Amino acid sequence: MSTAVYLHPLTLVSGPQAVAGEAVRLGGSMVYAREFALVIRASGAVTERLVGTPREIEAALARLPGALGEDAAAQWQNLARVHPPLALGGRTVRLDQPQVVGILNVTPDSFSDGGQHAAPEAGRAHAAAMLEAGAAIIDIGAESTRPGAAATFEDEETQRIVPAIEYCAAMGAAISLDTRRAGVLAAGLAAGGHMANDVSALRYDPRMVEVVAEAACPVVLMHAPGSGEDLHKGGDYKDVVSEVFDFLKAAKARAIVNGIAEARIVLDPGIGFGKSLGENLQLINALPLFHALGSPLMLGASRKRMIGALSGEEPADRRLAGSLALALRGMEAGVHLLRVHDVAETVQARNVWRGLRDAALTDFSTLPPE
Repeated sequence: MSTAVYLHPLTLVSGPQAVAGEAVRLGGSMVYAREFALVIRASGAVTERLVGTPREIEAALARLPGALGEDAAAQWQNLARVHPPLALGGRTVRLDQPQVVGILNVTPDSFSDGGQHAAPEAGRAHAAAMLEAGAAIIDIGAESTRPGAAATFEDEETQRIVPAIEYCAAMGAAISLDTRRAGVLAAGLAAGGHMANDVSALRYDPRMVEVVAEAACPVVLMHAPGSGEDLHKGGDYKDVVSEVFDFLKAAKARAIVNGIAEARIVLDPGIGFGKSLGENLQLINALPLFHALGSPLMLGASRKRMIGALSGEEPADRRLAGSLALALRGMEAGVHLLRVHDVAETVQARNVWRGLRDAALTDFSTLPPE
């Protein structure tokens, strides 16, 4: 019988001073948690659940036996881990506040923009606008991974992505390559890219892990149920939250064993990939849990199908409000990187959220009198 432990941050507070210091800062972010659920699952079923403050959770962890106790202690330390900045070429992306990653699709069949940025002139203008609006990273994709998308061959993907990387590099951008193919990644890094974003978590192309390790570049490992051409295939979950957590835990361990430094790994729960509306909502509600994996977190929910499902089937280009709602939920969960289409609007929302958070963290009126 397989047994696993999970530490869910439950009650988020405005700052440690609001609870006399008994709060945990999640993932080095601007978000603090006061109460946690210690959950033990055996063969997929919950066998124990304890809710408590940090002091109470630490006492409970000390009672857990053997490997289960060791895993729980590691997760507890991971929740409070402060992540170093990402070094992307000449740019440094700090992870102590939410950073906005702007999406540049250079495919002719993108679900979100219908290929309007595929031409170099249009793509260059869009990238420049995103950088000016405050994007910390430009994430360039040249393969559509939406359900039912036509297959893209490696040479075709490379021919699309390299010119986009070159004009973004000429602007001084920090560049992420949204690809699952080693040949595309190698060509993109040579053209001026800095980071890999693999929606298959290095499973689709067995050469990917070698290229990432040799380049010593940061890499995003995303959850998707499928490992072949169809990343959405096989999404049959008993408990989507724990299963995605376990998947990302294993993907991170596999990457480290194959020579990728832990400090260069970012994790993404893969919203929309092989998951139902209800499963996506469960994952977003459980985002704070994923800090227990000890890596920076990326959230890519912008314009996703779930927004349309919750808002009268609005088309992708009319999902801004829903995208902002999900981005703000990510900020409240301590997510480090928000991958979005609407950069200016998300940066503005982030700046207002940051102002509120700064005010909360410097408000000492909640401290008891001495």
